[in-house]
Amino acid sequence: MTSLKKLLLGEQGLVVIFAVAFAIVALTVPNFLTERNMLGLLQSVVTIGIVACTMMFCLASRDFDLSVGSTVAFSGMVAVMASNASGSILIGLAAALLCGGFVGLVNGVVIAHFRINALITTLATMQIVRGFALIASDGRAVGINDPSFYQLALSKFLGIPTPIWVMGFFFLVFGFVLNRTVFGKNTLAIGGNPEASRLAGVNVSNMRIWIFALQGLVCAVAGVLLASRITSGQPNAATGLELSVISACVLGGVSLAGGRAAMTGVIVGVLIMGIAENVMNLLNIQAFYQYVVRGLILLLAVLLDNLRSAAAGRRG
Repeated sequence: MTSLKKLLLGEQGLVVIFAVAFAIVALTVPNFLTERNMLGLLQSVVTIGIVACTMMFCLASRDFDLSVGSTVAFSGMVAVMASNASGSILIGLAAALLCGGFVGLVNGVVIAHFRINALITTLATMQIVRGFALIASDGRAVGINDPSFYQLALSKFLGIPTPIWVMGFFFLVFGFVLNRTVFGKNTLAIGGNPEASRLAGVNVSNMRIWIFALQGLVCAVAGVLLASRITSGQPNAATGLELSVISACVLGGVSLAGGRAAMTGVIVGVLIMGIAENVMNLLNIQAFYQYVVRGLILLLAVLLDNLRSAAAGRRG
C-alpha cells in the first residue's frame, strides 16, 4: 500500500499511471490510435501546452496568472488586425508579441512593485484585456485577409503540423531553462521561500516581472497559432483556458504552494487534459458533460497537490 502511494505521488509514478491509462483508452476506444486522431489530439492541446510552459514558472514561484486566456485571444486579434492593416504577416506577429509581452509586463510590475496579490491582479487584467479584444473587434470575429496567415497552422514538417513542432520546441526550451539555468533555480527558490531567496541575493521583484513578461510573450505565440487555426481573430477565443492550463500543471506535479515543478510532469498533465476531451469527443459525449469532467480533473489535480505537499512535509 505504501509503495502504491509513493507511485501515485511521485513524478515517475505519474508517467507510469499515464502510460497505463493511455493503453486502456487505446484498447477500448475505437479509432483512438489512428494517425489522424493522434495528430488531432496533439493539435488540440497546442494552446494549453504552450501556455503551460510559462504557467509552470508562475505557479512554481507561488503566483497565478488568470489572464492567459484573455491575452491569447487579444494577441490573436491584434495579429490578424495588424497584418490586415499593414499587409504584412511579420508586422502582425510583432504587434501580437508586443501586446502579449506588455500585458505580462504590467501584471509583473503591479504584482512585484505595488504588492497586489497575483490572483486579484490577473483577475483584473483578465477582464480588462478581454474587454479590449471585444472593443477592438466590436464584439465580432475579424477575418484574415492574407491566406498565407493560415499556413502558420496548416503547414507541416515531416508530416507533422507546425504548431505541434512549436509546442515541442517550447517544452524543450523551458524544460532546459527550469533545470539547467540560474533563472529556473531562482524560480524554484522563490517558490520555496521568497524571504530566504531575497537574503541569498536573488532579486525577487525582478524575477517576478520577468516570469510574467515571459508568460505574456508565450501567450502571444499561442494566440497567433490559435487565430491561424480557427482562421480568424476571435475576441471570445480561449475562454476558460487559464483553468485548463493550471489543471494540467498541477496534475503534472507543479505545486500550488510553489517550489516544485518538472517539465515531464507538465507534458503528461497537458496530454491527460487532451486525452480526456478527445475520448469524450470520440464517444460522442455531449459538450455539457465535458465541463463536468474538466471540473473533476481540476479537483483531482488540487487533491493530488495536497497529497504531494503532505508527503513532502513528512519526508522533510
